Amino acid sequence: MKNKPLLFILFLSVFIQLYNCSSNTDESEEEQVTPFNETAKVIGYLPSYRFSQSSKIDYCKITHLNLAFANPDVSGDLIMPSIADVINQARTANPNIIICISLAGGSLTPEVADNWSDLIDIETNRPAFITKIVDYVLANNLDGVDVDLEWDHVTIGYSGFVTELKTALDSHNKIITAALPNNTRFGNITDSALQAFDFINIMSYDATGPWNPNNPGQHSSFQFSEAGINFWRNTTKIPKEKLTLGVPFYGYNFSNNPVTGVSFQDIIASDAALANVDKTGSTYYNGIPTIEAKVELAQNEVGGIMIWELGQDAFNSYSLLSTIHNRFTSLKVKTTGLCGNEP
Repeated sequence: MKNKPLLFILFLSVFIQLYNCSSNTDESEEEQVTPFNETAKVIGYLPSYRFSQSSKIDYCKITHLNLAFANPDVSGDLIMPSIADVINQARTANPNIIICISLAGGSLTPEVADNWSDLIDIETNRPAFITKIVDYVLANNLDGVDVDLEWDHVTIGYSGFVTELKTALDSHNKIITAALPNNTRFGNITDSALQAFDFINIMSYDATGPWNPNNPGQHSSFQFSEAGINFWRNTTKIPKEKLTLGVPFYGYNFSNNPVTGVSFQDIIASDAALANVDKTGSTYYNGIPTIEAKVELAQNEVGGIMIWELGQDAFNSYSLLSTIHNRFTSLKVKTTGLCGNEP
């Protein structure tokens, strides 16, 4: 009779240990099956010459909108058409959308290139220029800045400009991002400048194009995207959550010289079946199956998808933006949480 309390205590102790072991095993198993990306960014660029298309865009299917491109005059004031209507349309459809002003772009006039060089390469010019950029962001109720200086325009002042702009934006809880090539790190980009970006959009397209008319073919293959992710993750050592994979909503027609760009919308206008392939005649692009495959690649390897550019989409049942949105949703990845994206 005296040993019964002791036996009960021993039994209770063993039961608790077994319960804890079982609970820990369940938690471990849950952690093992959790996918890397439970959420993903979907960044869409919209250049000012496409603002007229804004009302057609399903903003409920993108997490970030980059309005492109603002460039400085000689005094550092940003030149950009009014963005008010686009911002209103985007935020009405998606109150949580993150909207940034995108600076520079891949093609600058000599005059604009000189302005950039004077404003960022001469160190004493940077503070006033950065103040004007931040003032523009605040005046337009934007969420941050995307830097899209490329190639020869990534001059000696680039990294100093980026790190100083980062500090100024941080003080207002604004973000800074960049668009950078698929597998090239410009020589003037320091480690500290790369680390300053909240994330980097990999421009995984333009492997060939009008500048290379004797090299017709796919400018944005799946393999090219794999190589780009490998370069930024493994060679440049950028964490995967700080990268997005760029996809094109356009192709190139190599039938004539000069080679011409053509929107996905125009490619499929004559034959909807072309939406499901990557080539017609001498025109190369990404169709729906390739975009879906790239979404899966992004879900596994980086932090989301970037689009150049939204105004080139087919605004119908063959929409590539809808393809991206639906594929992420089917993979149980949350993007906007809107328009049926409720994994």
